[in-house]
Amino acid sequence: MAEAIWSVGKVAKRCGINVSTLHFYEQQGLIHSWRNAGNQRRYKPEVLRRISVIKAAQKVGVSLEEIKRAFESLPNNRTPTVEDWQQLSKNWQQMLDGRIAYLQKLRDNLAGCIGCGCLSMTSCPLYNPDDKLAELGSGPVLLDRAEQQAGVDR
Repeated sequence: MAEAIWSVGKVAKRCGINVSTLHFYEQQGLIHSWRNAGNQRRYKPEVLRRISVIKAAQKVGVSLEEIKRAFESLPNNRTPTVEDWQQLSKNWQQMLDGRIAYLQKLRDNLAGCIGCGCLSMTSCPLYNPDDKLAELGSGPVLLDRAEQQAGVDR
């Protein structure tokens, strides 16, 4: 039996994305196609799984660059197997846990001094007397420190 091949339109429709998104993913090295004799893009069916992994990862905040690195870590840049997906999602879960911890800390401290140097809030003299935090860097130093402690990558 011949291996199934999919047109760009069929893949886009089945995955619920625009054709331009497929082209973009291909330009980014996330998926691969080949050209038939009529110079039209063709895909193997496993591209559906790669796109599904991309969409699932993006929904939880994983960047395309992080997804690309994950795909590149697989032997021969293969489409993720069930076991691969378990490992990828476990790694991403750790990253997401760090982001969630940061966001919770941000939420809990948003109404207070963030170490920006304005010294306009009544809590600023307690957390940042005489703007001592300026020695540590610019911007909202306390928020940045919380982000680092949570292990969040930007």
